[in-house]
Amino acid sequence: MKVIGITGGVGCGKSAVLAYLESEYAAVVTELDGVAKNLQKSGQECFGRIVSQFGTEILRDDGELDRNRLAETVFGDPEKLAKLNAIVHPEVKEWVREDIARKRKDGVGLYVIEAALLPTAGYESICDEMWYIYAEEPVRRRRLKESRGYTDEKITQMIASQPTERMFRESCDHVIENSGTLENTKEQIGELL
Repeated sequence: MKVIGITGGVGCGKSAVLAYLESEYAAVVTELDGVAKNLQKSGQECFGRIVSQFGTEILRDDGELDRNRLAETVFGDPEKLAKLNAIVHPEVKEWVREDIARKRKDGVGLYVIEAALLPTAGYESICDEMWYIYAEEPVRRRRLKESRGYTDEKITQMIASQPTERMFRESCDHVIENSGTLENTKEQIGELL
């Protein structure tokens, strides 16, 4: 089984690449944000540790995490953010390792891990290759306006909060140029697989 890490900034077209890998190559795709959200649901060990660390004021009326309140609590405070990451990231990584082992036993040939912050999350030891999905900033901005209705200000903030292009390029084995047509992107993927 080949394990590929897919990363790139907001609006670069990771979703289209993931959908193509699923449909054309029968890849199992794991998006780390989704795994983290599932591990943070009530009843999960990760949930309990977060509530122990940050208190019940981060819960909604239904007992689940209030993501907005948790974000407000940690994102202005590097120490609190580090504590949250120290709870969540190891749990996510362990879940992914176990899932890879399960899928390997099932005979899966291609396993794809996706996260915008993959270069800083320490997945190099898990992935056989890391791919950076790149798109020029004007293309990313157009996509985000069309698909999500984001304002220029919101897009600028999101891009600024993510790793730099240089960091993506330095931490990845391959760059997929995704500013043009999907057909061009598919050709590049075919050459790598």
